[in-house]
Amino acid sequence: MLKHLHLFSPLSLLFIVSACQPPDQAQELVKEAIEAHGGAAYNNKRIEFDFRTYHLALEHQDGQFSYQRTYRDSTGNRLVETLTNNGFVRTLNGKRQTLDSAQTRRYSQAVNSVAYFVLLPAKLSDPAVLADYVGESQIDGQPYHKVRVRFRAEGGGTDYQDTFFYWFNQQTHTMDYLAYSEGGPRFRKAINPQVVGGIRFQDYINYKGENNDTTSVGTYDRRYQARQLTELSRIEQKNIRVVPLP
Repeated sequence: MLKHLHLFSPLSLLFIVSACQPPDQAQELVKEAIEAHGGAAYNNKRIEFDFRTYHLALEHQDGQFSYQRTYRDSTGNRLVETLTNNGFVRTLNGKRQTLDSAQTRRYSQAVNSVAYFVLLPAKLSDPAVLADYVGESQIDGQPYHKVRVRFRAEGGGTDYQDTFFYWFNQQTHTMDYLAYSEGGPRFRKAINPQVVGGIRFQDYINYKGENNDTTSVGTYDRRYQARQLTELSRIEQKNIRVVPLP
């Protein structure tokens, strides 16, 4: 599964469009979706929530960010992992650990992964984003705009070849479905929307395709409609709090 690290570069996305569509179609869809999910409410906030056995705190203020994950291991040790503009730090019972590059990448990806999905679609407003449109779709009787997302090699992080698809509801402008192929083909359906501090948060039903299936995840809306995808897990955020930063 993707997780592009601020640690290495800003997130940059490339959306591919059908030639008949105006070049700014996807950018407008992204802007509308961000507004529908909270818009300016994302700015200068601390977002806290529980995800499985982890507690996360996400902050954005004046171009600076901090993503922190806190949990205890099987022996009761307290681990705090913090990803910021300046890099990644992991502490064990308050003592900073020395990590090699592989460990830094693995742990920071894990933190960034959760933050990325929780902050969608706001993450699509990062400065390096290029958005293009691919067409319309019908899912569960609702009309959607579909956007394919890829990454530029320059500024796209170590996983710039990742591919995503997003489905934006034509009536509500919300981001109701997404799909990606890295780490195994996945299709996510948004459920249980709730607004906290002016921000729309969503849980997801996480569906999977076959690992050896070479079909583009861009077709997973049709696969979902045909009941050809298997539910893998539920992605849920609990005890959400949104606090303004000073």
